[in-house]
Amino acid sequence: MKALRILVLNGPNLNLLGTREPGHYGVQTLAAITQELISLADTLGVEITSHQSNHEGELVDFIQKAGNDSIDAIIINPAAYTHTSVALRDALLATRIPFVEVHLSNIHKREEFRHRSLLVDAAVGSVAGFGPVSYTMALRGITEHLRNKQGD
Repeated sequence: MKALRILVLNGPNLNLLGTREPGHYGVQTLAAITQELISLADTLGVEITSHQSNHEGELVDFIQKAGNDSIDAIIINPAAYTHTSVALRDALLATRIPFVEVHLSNIHKREEFRHRSLLVDAAVGSVAGFGPVSYTMALRGITEHLRNKQGD
């Protein structure tokens, strides 16, 4: 059985994790979160590729490229684009790659404008509010989902 290939995408301002609003996002850096994901992926027998961008079009490019690169799933923290990006939604739908939406904070306990996600109804699942653990939960969840589908 081939190793599952998962793309992890992080949206705007997530490069500032560790210093940006630690009350909402914690003190762990994106690099540390990514390293934990890589370690877990090794344990699960999964390949991880990770990117962060502050630019919507670049995130769309990563998603479109994933469609050509035989990526099995995407874990995406669209950050502020969660609430605004029809372009990300369209790219995810166009590639038909299963994805999980991830948020460090519980977006439903925050400002009202953050309660609406343009992606979540198309996602396999959503994990929010567990800080950096949200990412590892998403990785475990999507890996289990894909392996169960392989067994169908």
